[in-house]
Amino acid sequence: MGKNMNLRVCLALFAVVFCISACEKNIQIQLQEQQPALVVDASIENDRPPVVLLSKSIDFYSQISPGILEASFVHGAEIEISDGTLSNKLTEYTVDSGDLRISYYSVDNTDPANSIIGKLNTGYSLKILVDGKVYEAVTGIPSITRRIDGLWWEPAPNNPDTSLVRVVVKATDPKGLGDYIRYFTKTDSEPFYAGYNSVFDDDVIDGTTYTLPVDRGVDKNVKHKDDDLFFRRGDTVTLKVCNIDKATFDFWRTFEFTYQSIGNPFSSPAKVLGNISNGALGYFGGYAAQFRTIIIPK
Repeated sequence: MGKNMNLRVCLALFAVVFCISACEKNIQIQLQEQQPALVVDASIENDRPPVVLLSKSIDFYSQISPGILEASFVHGAEIEISDGTLSNKLTEYTVDSGDLRISYYSVDNTDPANSIIGKLNTGYSLKILVDGKVYEAVTGIPSITRRIDGLWWEPAPNNPDTSLVRVVVKATDPKGLGDYIRYFTKTDSEPFYAGYNSVFDDDVIDGTTYTLPVDRGVDKNVKHKDDDLFFRRGDTVTLKVCNIDKATFDFWRTFEFTYQSIGNPFSSPAKVLGNISNGALGYFGGYAAQFRTIIIPK
């Protein structure tokens, strides 16, 4: 009886596998060609001028190289920013960054007295004219409401490398929902990099004082290991915490979710939520920044 039952089970499984394999079909997906869209990366921070990068989107299966990236930058755009009282037409600049020559737009550095510099509690509008099309967006630099009470370091947990440490922040969130932040870290002479998960709301910690480990910011253009999220003994670490508005939070929340889902067949599809009109991709965001620095002894 037992042998017959095992044989029936095996035959049933074989039949199922056979039927599944017989129903397999190669599906060829033809992706429709899309016209390149305008991509906007625009921001303004307290005590700093606005910075706007414009580029054209690149096909999904395109090979990426410094030459292709340089060719994607948009030149000769007409860009105007206003704080409601003062308006500036932005000037195009270029700067070398390694093997890449980056083009961006900012205020006229020959006329600082009449140039817009970011201020707390101030709203801004952006207008871009490219190829006869107008793109617009608004943002604001909010107040600095997230208070940093302390910053210290601890040995990296559960890690045999004793040179690795993590940084911990103690902060206070004011009462009232709607405080959004984005954080960056700078290690020694490196630039500021946003955290792997860089944006947070206050749904859970509203009105409380809390402690939280701070992952090291990473360059998302290169692959990294888990240990790259720690700091090392001897590092000088600067933490940059920025209050942001809801639109900036939503853009980076959906962007980072999409970035982390690449290659995961079980992830849910997501749309990156930008705030630029007329079908452009990207965002215009305001940052209310504060800084704290810690020197980690060797």
